[in-house]
Amino acid sequence: MASDLEIANQATLEPIEAIAWKLGIPADSLYPIGKHMAKITWPSLKESFGKSQGNLVLVTSVNPTPFGEGKTVTTIGLTQAMNRIGESATCVIREPSMGPVFGIKGGAAGGGMSQVLPMEEINLHFTGDLHAVTSAHNLLSALMDNHIKQGNDCKIDTTRVFWPRVVDLNDRTLRQVVVGLGGPANGVPREDRFDITAASEVMAILVLATDYADLRRRLGEIVIAQSLDGKPVKAEDIGAAGSMALLLRQALLPNLVQTLEGDPAFIHGGPFANIAHGNSSIVGDRFALGVADYVITEAGFGSDMGAEKFMHIKAAQSGKAPDCVVMNVTVRSMKLHGGAFGEKGGYRPTKEELETENVEALRAGAASNLDRHIRNMSGFGVPVVVSINRFASDTDAELDALRELALASGASSVCLTEVHAKGGNGGTDLAKAVVSAVQDHIANGRPFTPLFNKDTHFVEKAEAIATRMYKADGLDLEAKAKKQIAQIESWGYSHLPICMAKTQYSFSHDAGKLGAPTGFTLPVKEFRLNAGAGFIVAILGNMMTMPGLPKVPAADDMDIDEDGNLLGVFG
Repeated sequence: MASDLEIANQATLEPIEAIAWKLGIPADSLYPIGKHMAKITWPSLKESFGKSQGNLVLVTSVNPTPFGEGKTVTTIGLTQAMNRIGESATCVIREPSMGPVFGIKGGAAGGGMSQVLPMEEINLHFTGDLHAVTSAHNLLSALMDNHIKQGNDCKIDTTRVFWPRVVDLNDRTLRQVVVGLGGPANGVPREDRFDITAASEVMAILVLATDYADLRRRLGEIVIAQSLDGKPVKAEDIGAAGSMALLLRQALLPNLVQTLEGDPAFIHGGPFANIAHGNSSIVGDRFALGVADYVITEAGFGSDMGAEKFMHIKAAQSGKAPDCVVMNVTVRSMKLHGGAFGEKGGYRPTKEELETENVEALRAGAASNLDRHIRNMSGFGVPVVVSINRFASDTDAELDALRELALASGASSVCLTEVHAKGGNGGTDLAKAVVSAVQDHIANGRPFTPLFNKDTHFVEKAEAIATRMYKADGLDLEAKAKKQIAQIESWGYSHLPICMAKTQYSFSHDAGKLGAPTGFTLPVKEFRLNAGAGFIVAILGNMMTMPGLPKVPAADDMDIDEDGNLLGVFG
């Protein structure tokens, strides 16, 4: 099979106006960026918010493995398949961060016959949204340090500054830095840190804001530091929120592109799910739901990460819960979680080992890891359709066992999906199963049931997620976290949702604990208040908010020729 880049380069793209028209979006509702990308204008967004809303399908996955489970491929392929069976469908997915693009992933626009295009632009800079977030975030940093230098009217305690700087790259050397060196002309020296842009509170605000007024308000509510008298200092207090909002004016508008098969697709926002809330934008969803009958969206990493945060953070703020959850799984991932390649998953099997039939290990993995994911999602009152992303080496015995165990765990249906190799035609069974599940849910479904109500104390929310979704024995609060609880309570934020920042590879905080671990406590290193975004981040274990590059980064294989054509990029 040709590489992803070769397949993308062979595609004939339609003008973006023609793509928009498939959803009834007129040309004057577009702000074109070249021939094949566009933003939706604000007047059109406002008009769509009053329309009746379609059905929302959330694609999630088991805990990811080094082999890749193809969740984005499934999301795009399902969108194509929905259109192939005659439904009006589109997807809303996240924008790639250049950190993973140049680090491990090498691209995040799907793959094979299920891609979003133009793939090169989407993976590299796209429409500039992540740059706008980076600039708005760092503008606040600069204004804050300038405020301190120019008299510090807000009496910011320079040893109690919470606001970091960000960059849209993996750069571990920036995790802890000192700024302001070189004498008084360069400001006041203090410790600082860099996070990756995808973890920025500004990114979270962008995807959770419902309109410009809400965006502006949330930016003003960002707590940047503590004053010398123990009070929170906000972005509004130093006059930063208005100028930050200006930088995000175009970034708030969703981006329209197309799938490989010419179906409309929206890409907007890019928070990671392991260190942020891992979902695309509310305005993107609302617009898509106003112009299509089915909207397929994707939550980052496994269901214990992005999907849980969709239920407790995004749905709580948007008012729209999923009508169906698609659980993406592979035979090879269940064999790993069943111990086929080592008890801790650190061993990288050869291609032969990976493709050798092992029904026993698959059963062990599915009976633990997949079972917990399905039961967790079903507990929210939403039907779960399991999509087995099929690989050529999967045997009938393995596929039969996986189907049997998924149904036993409570899946409403189980489908084999081959959208990577066949595009939309490889996902028609899945599309029909999703339509059936949504219709049954609307007719007979249970009410949406989060784990707690919105006014529950944030520590109790963290405990509920830890004990009921991860099956931990409880929380182990470190000294720093305990102090932060008292501070957050005194400032009046104890009711906010919780965003768990932990490894994506396990239900626990330990990436080496495969399957469905029990008998552990969850260490909480610190709580970070994201008052503008409207949640509190719990940093669990050794989780880092600035990733590092691997020994051989994907960037090593990237180049251009004398005509500017990409070489060796994204597969």
